[in-house]
Amino acid sequence: MKRYLIIVAGGKGLRMGGEIPKQFRLVCGRPVLMVTIERLYAMDSSLQIVLVLPNEHMSLWHDLCKQYSFEVPLQLAEGGNTRFHSVQNGLEMIDDIEDALVGVHDGVRPFVSQEVFDTVYREALSHGAAIPMIDVQDSLRHIVGCNGASEIVPRDRYRLVQTPQVFKLSLLRRAYMQRYVEAFTDDASVVEALGEQVYAVEGNRENIKLTTPFDLMVAKTLMECWTQQPEA
Repeated sequence: MKRYLIIVAGGKGLRMGGEIPKQFRLVCGRPVLMVTIERLYAMDSSLQIVLVLPNEHMSLWHDLCKQYSFEVPLQLAEGGNTRFHSVQNGLEMIDDIEDALVGVHDGVRPFVSQEVFDTVYREALSHGAAIPMIDVQDSLRHIVGCNGASEIVPRDRYRLVQTPQVFKLSLLRRAYMQRYVEAFTDDASVVEALGEQVYAVEGNRENIKLTTPFDLMVAKTLMECWTQQPEA
C-alpha cells in the first residue's frame, strides 16, 4: 500500500531562542529539518513526502537546499495558522487515493527508529490509526488551584505521545473536514473526535522533539553516537 508522510515544520521556536527557527538550526553541521527528512527517506525510499512550511520560510528553505545539496524528492505545502490547518494544507497535496496510508510527523523529531516507523505504519494498516507512545518516567503531580498546592497522580495511567502518527488516508481526510477546536493538539485527537479509536504502539525514547537548546545538545550526542563507526 502506498505510503505518504506529511512533515509539519511551522514552529517559531520561541523556546529555542535566537532568530533562526528551530527546524533550521544545525545539528552536527546540518539543518535539523533536513536530518529528519533524510533519515525517514532512508527508511523507505518509496515514501511520498509532503513538507509543510510557513510561506515566510520558503525562500530560506530553498537557499538551504542549495547550500547543503539536499536532494530528497518531496512536495511543498504552505503552512496554516495552526498545526491543524497546516495538516489540512498538506492533505490537499495528496492525490485522491483512498487505498493509502498517511503519517504526520514533526519536522524537529529526527530520531524515530526504523522499528517504530515500520510498526506504526503496519498497525495503521490493520487498525486504521496508530500512534507511538512511551512511558512516563518522572513522577507527575496535578496542580490544584492557584496557591501552589498539588497532588500526586499515578504515572502508570499516562503516556507521552510521539510522531509519526499514521492513519488510513480516507479516515484522516474525514477527520480534517471537522471544524477546528483548541482541543485538537495532535492528529490522534482530531481522529478521536469522530468517535474512532487510535491504536498505540511502543515508541522509542530517543524520538525527542527538539524544542530547547538542551535538546540540541542531546541531538548532537545522538548523532555522534549513531554515526560512529564500530570498532573492528
